[in-house]
Amino acid sequence: MAAPGFGAARPDAARGAGDRLVESEALDNLGTLQQLIGDYPAAAASHQQALALFRDLGDLYGQADALNALGELSSQTSATSQACERHTQALAIARDISVPLEEARALEGIGNSHLQDGNPGQAAAQLRQALAIYQRIGSPGAQRVRETLRQYGLQQASHQPTHD
Repeated sequence: MAAPGFGAARPDAARGAGDRLVESEALDNLGTLQQLIGDYPAAAASHQQALALFRDLGDLYGQADALNALGELSSQTSATSQACERHTQALAIARDISVPLEEARALEGIGNSHLQDGNPGQAAAQLRQALAIYQRIGSPGAQRVRETLRQYGLQQASHQPTHD
């Protein structure tokens, strides 16, 4: 199911204009829209096409973004090992090029994959790292991760000073 008139023509228009970067970004955005409306096969295809173009262009930021999007999509379709693999690839790129938002997204995705696989201990470390980054950069993702940690009982115990 496609949303009429929203982004559907942009990849083709960009391709016709010869602007591969705009085309790759349009495909990635289209994949996000398709994912939001539940058209997962189309979303996967759009994100894969965007990733291929980002790789051809040597756009590391775009690669990290597309890999995180593919990881999130895999997580939504219960393909947790694939989700973890995609997020791990995104994490390496994000750290290499120093993009904290994509680093936090990747850590959050890896943590969520561990939760889906029933490994809350492994998830907690990843989620806490993501939370620290989100807080440092002022991202609203911090609230989402705080809620996930709370929901699974993974908040860090506060260290209250003791008075003897």
